[in-house]
Amino acid sequence: MATQLKVELDPFVVDNRPDHVPAELVRDLRWALGNFPVTYDEPYKETQIFFEGDVPPLLWTPDAVAGHPGIGAWVVTRYQDIARVYQDAELFSTEGVAAFQSMIGETWPCIPLGIDPPDHMKYRTMLNPFFSPKAIDALEQKIRASANVLIDSFIDKGTVDFAYDFGRVYPVRVFMDLMGFPFTQFEQFLEWENAILHSHDFELATMALRGILAYLREFIAEQRANPGPDLAGKIVTGQVGGRPITDDEIIGTIFFLWLGGLDTVASTLAMIFRRLGLDMAMQQKLRADPELIPDAVEEFLRVQPLVNSHRLVKREFEWYGQTIKQGDWVMALVTAGNFDPAEFDNPREVRFDRQGNRHFTLAGGPHRCLGSHLARRELRVALEEFFRRVPPFKLAANDERLIYPGLRSARNVRLVW
Repeated sequence: MATQLKVELDPFVVDNRPDHVPAELVRDLRWALGNFPVTYDEPYKETQIFFEGDVPPLLWTPDAVAGHPGIGAWVVTRYQDIARVYQDAELFSTEGVAAFQSMIGETWPCIPLGIDPPDHMKYRTMLNPFFSPKAIDALEQKIRASANVLIDSFIDKGTVDFAYDFGRVYPVRVFMDLMGFPFTQFEQFLEWENAILHSHDFELATMALRGILAYLREFIAEQRANPGPDLAGKIVTGQVGGRPITDDEIIGTIFFLWLGGLDTVASTLAMIFRRLGLDMAMQQKLRADPELIPDAVEEFLRVQPLVNSHRLVKREFEWYGQTIKQGDWVMALVTAGNFDPAEFDNPREVRFDRQGNRHFTLAGGPHRCLGSHLARRELRVALEEFFRRVPPFKLAANDERLIYPGLRSARNVRLVW
């Protein structure tokens, strides 16, 4: 069982370093990207190294861009630099970001993420009403019911594998219901998604991409013939900038929503309940004062970031004395930036009363997470219903405590009460 990471920040020799990238800035950062499991109580503790000693604020790492095998990226770790990457759409583009479909020759962008401003707003305008606070308010009863159906299935047992039996099911059921996907596709969807995002196997990923895109195209054709009342039906019959949405825009939108809707909340839930199972005092604090839960959700999001985002550089510029060229990729290392002591007082401490909690777990700038209101509501409801119905719980004594500090998170979190 893995108990610690091999954390190294010494220069790393690679074959695919571009000529304009100094060799002394190349680092192997796989350990900071959630690729290796740990058993720490605080999974992200090793990223503290970026704020110690004389670690450069700008690094470069190989094979780092999701959906673009073999492509390396500049890496920024400081909060202020990550904010610049997210907010400066004139310099940093989302073209090609998370474009896994390009691995099988598809050329349409993921929408809205893969579209830069000002066109980006046309797609957000189409989608925002379905993810607004008002829209999420209307869903809350269904969200709460979904949580309770799952709790019913294990509450009398005195134990549950929370990550597998609750975390991986609850938000996906909500998402599939929102989109109009049949729940019979649940296991197949997760199999495809895991192969695309987490297998690191090109053949498996491309097979999964062909599988999900064939399914989605068939599903879209059915929606065209008989549009349903769900979000997919609204997208298929939608308008973009006052004109009918195109075929490429439909598949780009529905594929992106599918990609983002399956494991972000599930992974966050697994991390939250693992932490609460290890810290009875923290758990009791929330049980005693449920009004703390919304702020607790925000703090849990900060200390458990999932995704390190990428941007494509639009024009050459200088940064920290280095030439960043047009066409280079930049990675915002949120797993470090969310713990920057220049932005967060005592950043490794979990504080439910933290003020001005402007973390980057849900990204930032014009591409701030479309589903952020839904995610927060799902997390809040899960905590409320668990505390209301399940007695104080702890991590099972024989639990292996294995967790990946990132989107893969913990696949198993065994709780007992």
